[in-house]
Amino acid sequence: METELQATRDKLNNISKIIVTSAIEVHRHMGPGLLESIYQYCMAAELRSRGIRVDQMVPVTLHYKTSSLNKMFLIDRLIEKQIIVELKAVDEFAIVHEAQLLSYLKLADKRLGFLINFNVPLLKEGLKRIVNNF
Repeated sequence: METELQATRDKLNNISKIIVTSAIEVHRHMGPGLLESIYQYCMAAELRSRGIRVDQMVPVTLHYKTSSLNKMFLIDRLIEKQIIVELKAVDEFAIVHEAQLLSYLKLADKRLGFLINFNVPLLKEGLKRIVNNF
């Protein structure tokens, strides 16, 4: 069981490296200050060029106890069906951005997510990794 868990962690960490290097490439090429939607399209293209599956605007239903409630949320990007990526182009992250990603991680039962803000001089200032029981 432990080796299976470690294999899953290793796989997620490898995909994470590709996500981060892809984001750096997009930021290097496009620079800060553009619309969020521009970064979304470029990021999807960059990840796909590296052989990574990108699902966009993935619906997630809210469940409470044994009930499925009549509320849907949309995840910006789901990478390889495992990692949630929320892209932003804001002056700085707000607490609501982290709460949004953590909510999506829990609702979708995913372990790892990234907040990526492209509106920064250096992309490392705009990267935040958030985990859910990882």
